[in-house]
Amino acid sequence: MRDDWITTLHGAGGELMERLLVERILPKFRHRRAGPIGLDELDDGAVVELPPGQVVVTTDNHVVKPPFFPGGDIGTLAACGTVNDLAVMGARPVALTMALVLEEGFPLADLERILTSAAEVLGELELPLVAGDTKVMGRGELDGIAINTTGIGVAERVISDGGLRVGDAVVVTGPVGEHGMALLAAREGFGLAGGLRSDVAPLWPLFRPVLATGAVTAAKDPTRGGLAAALNEMARKARVGIEVEEEAIPLRPAVRGVGELLGISPLEVACEGRAVLGVDPDRVEEVLALLRAHPLGREAHVIGRAIAEHPGRVVLDTGVGGRRFLEMPLGDPVPRIC
Repeated sequence: MRDDWITTLHGAGGELMERLLVERILPKFRHRRAGPIGLDELDDGAVVELPPGQVVVTTDNHVVKPPFFPGGDIGTLAACGTVNDLAVMGARPVALTMALVLEEGFPLADLERILTSAAEVLGELELPLVAGDTKVMGRGELDGIAINTTGIGVAERVISDGGLRVGDAVVVTGPVGEHGMALLAAREGFGLAGGLRSDVAPLWPLFRPVLATGAVTAAKDPTRGGLAAALNEMARKARVGIEVEEEAIPLRPAVRGVGELLGISPLEVACEGRAVLGVDPDRVEEVLALLRAHPLGREAHVIGRAIAEHPGRVVLDTGVGGRRFLEMPLGDPVPRIC
């Protein structure tokens, strides 16, 4: 039997599955224990000690294609995506679960690389993996690998993506469209002009000091559907309009160039290491200073404000005297982006 790729026996609950767990998966996620019962015990559940606060839970499936892309891989994406969903709700991540679905024949070297990437993110955050599961499907029944992650966080004050108030500044924490465009370029096999890479990164270290100010009124990570979808969702939920200055939106030339080449708006393409914030207008400079003090927020910009007019809509000021509605995308123009 070959020992360098996944077989159906790796998901069958026997010796091979135990070896996969003990030799290849568990050693990567032993940063600290979750509580009386954690990952090491391999019990039917984990016990997580939570400090006072509101518990926030999020879950996500990851089916990105290709699983390796410039700037990251599906392991990085799975860990960061779940952590970021907690962060934009004001929740400090305290535990993560991970379930793997693998195709028979998937290389074990690739699996190790993916797990190492996820473990590096969790290690940076001192975040324990407390539970997981592994299943194997036959050849041709799955495209390599799918990962489900569930995150548990604790928030002293929950932030909603529907919390915008008229007059609030709208801030984006960095250039948009990089993840989607980098992934698409890798998928299509053409050169990456300007060293285009995914922006995938965990947002909690950037968010922690900003949330402590109490100046953030709303937050959302612009994943599927990109900035356009995030802004429209925030406007609809808050029943306010959002006016955005197109020239203020941070956008790298390489992202703009790939978008023009393919006829895809960078504003509709996913980011995996950015956030859109609503900020008290009287404290926006304080928030910008904190964001720009962190590497992930050095290019944070105010891109617009919440307005009373056009509730539920996003108005884009083109900077040349034109104004138009920035519509909600029908869907992400790049499938299997995360």
